[in-house]
Amino acid sequence: MCSAAIYGTGAYVPHKTLTNEDFSRTLDTTDEWITTRTGIKERRIAAPDQATSDLCLHAARAALKDAGIAPRDLDLIIVGTITPDYPTPSTACILQQKLGLGDKTIPCFDLSAACSGFIYALTTASAYITAGLAARVLVVGSEATSRIVDYSDRRTCILFGDGAGAAVLGPPRTDGPSHKVLSTRLYADGNHAGLISIPAGGSARPASRETCDSKLHYIRLNGREVFRFGVIKVVEMIKDAMARHNLMPADVGAIIPHQANMRIIEAAVERLALPWDLFIINLQRYGNTSSASVPLALDEASRAGRLVKGKPVIMLAFGGGMTWASAVVEW
Repeated sequence: MCSAAIYGTGAYVPHKTLTNEDFSRTLDTTDEWITTRTGIKERRIAAPDQATSDLCLHAARAALKDAGIAPRDLDLIIVGTITPDYPTPSTACILQQKLGLGDKTIPCFDLSAACSGFIYALTTASAYITAGLAARVLVVGSEATSRIVDYSDRRTCILFGDGAGAAVLGPPRTDGPSHKVLSTRLYADGNHAGLISIPAGGSARPASRETCDSKLHYIRLNGREVFRFGVIKVVEMIKDAMARHNLMPADVGAIIPHQANMRIIEAAVERLALPWDLFIINLQRYGNTSSASVPLALDEASRAGRLVKGKPVIMLAFGGGMTWASAVVEW
C-alpha cells in the first residue's frame, strides 16, 4: 500500500496530424485496412524542431497548473521514455532546465520501460514519497516515436504517434484534490526481449554505415506475438487488480489500458465480459504513443469528467522488454 497520491495531470500532443489517408498516398494500404486492423484513424507527429523534452515541457506545465504546484516546489523529476533527446544527458535533466530549475539541484532521471514507462515511473515516484525521500514529484511519459519509425514499413509506421502525459504526485493532502495511489505492480520478462526492439544504436551494435543502411535504428516488432502477449497480460492485470481490491465491475470507475491496438483491447474485453463504457479509449486519434499512452488518456478522461470521485481507476500497460505494469488509483 502506497502513501502517495496524484495531485494533477497534464498532456500535450503536437499540432501536425498524420491520417490513414496520408499513408495511402505513400504506402500500399488504405484507411479501411489500417482501421480494421488497429482501430487507429490518425496520429500526431512532432515538428522537426520539437524534441521529446519539448513535449514533456507542455505536459508538465499543464500538470503543475492542475495540481496547483509551482515548478520550484518539486523535489524530483522522472521521465519515462524510449526516445530521449540524447543518450546523455537525460531528458529529465533537460526538462529541469526548461522548467527554469537549473539552479535547483533536485534529482532528475529517465526511466526506460517502453510503453510501461509511465506506470514504472509512477511506481518509482510513489516509492520515493512513501520513503520520505521526496514530497513533490513530477512524472512524465513522453515520446517522439516518429523519430524511430521506418515510414516505408507499413507494419510499424501506421501504429505510432507522438505525445506526452504528466502527473504531479505527493503525499495524500487535505488542502486540495488528491487521488490516492492504492497499489501498483511491475513485471518484466527478458525472454521476450526480441518481440519489440531497435536493433542498433547501443553498445551491442553501435551506429555505423551498415546499421544505418540496414535501417536497424528503427523500431521492429513481431506483430502476431505482441498481440498474443498483450491480450494475455491485459486480461491478467485487470483480473489481478480487481481481485486485490475486491472489486466488482460496478465498483470500478474506469479502466485505462495501453492504447496500442483496438483489437487487443476488444479481445481482452470479450474475455473479461466487462462493460465497454468502463474503458477509456483514444487510440483512434493518437495511435500508440508508448509511455505517453496511459497518462494522455488519464488526463483526457479527467478533464472530460469521466473519472468518478471515490471510485478506483485501473491503469495498465505493456511494452518492449517485455514489460508490463498496472496501477490502481482512487479518484
